[in-house]
Amino acid sequence: MSRTARLFHLMQTIRSLPAPVTGEALGRALDVSPRTIYRDVDTLRGLGAVIDGEAGYGFTLVEDNAVPPQSFTDDELEALVLGLREVEVTAEPVLAAAAGKALSKLQARLPDRQAHRLKHAVLHARRYVPIPQPQVDTAALRQAAWDERRVRFAYTDAEGNTSEREVDPLSIVHFDATHCLVAWCHLRDDYRTFRLDRLRDLEVTEVSFRPNRVPMLRTYMERLAEHC
Repeated sequence: MSRTARLFHLMQTIRSLPAPVTGEALGRALDVSPRTIYRDVDTLRGLGAVIDGEAGYGFTLVEDNAVPPQSFTDDELEALVLGLREVEVTAEPVLAAAAGKALSKLQARLPDRQAHRLKHAVLHARRYVPIPQPQVDTAALRQAAWDERRVRFAYTDAEGNTSEREVDPLSIVHFDATHCLVAWCHLRDDYRTFRLDRLRDLEVTEVSFRPNRVPMLRTYMERLAEHC
């Protein structure tokens, strides 16, 4: 983890854990020593973060009133709540959990009236038919797409036939009934979609297809639009 990423993670961890958070607890969460935590807290303070507390007692992140809160219209706020709650009930576990955390962070940064509106929003999302859960590390798959690195996996089709695939991952699409990977398949030499619950034994390779993901995905979407 880079130092910049660690500083950001430290801010979020102080915010999310019950205050005051000790240096030891923060060190365990970030897998660093308490001494490193104390140095990072000093760095964040130097950058303008308002962090109350000290070594041996614990730290509390004080929201800085000099930073204006996020401003949303009531309709924008309802749209954000509905979108994040939809992710909570439709996405794979990693993103579902991230959506819940994002809602909590959003609520913490809103003015009191809108924070109350978010907490008691009119709009909700529910799903009564469960979506088949992916059998591979979806976070690793998403990162491979961002990094534009080829992946390999075993795939079982609707008839139960299994094949080994090597693909360039382009996007993960959340359909009503399942989650699918959109990719360029080197076995079929064409675009294909793969249900995530039918993937097994995911391997992220060192082979790069950068900088082709965006134009390839655009081409796929254009082909899809032609047949709709």
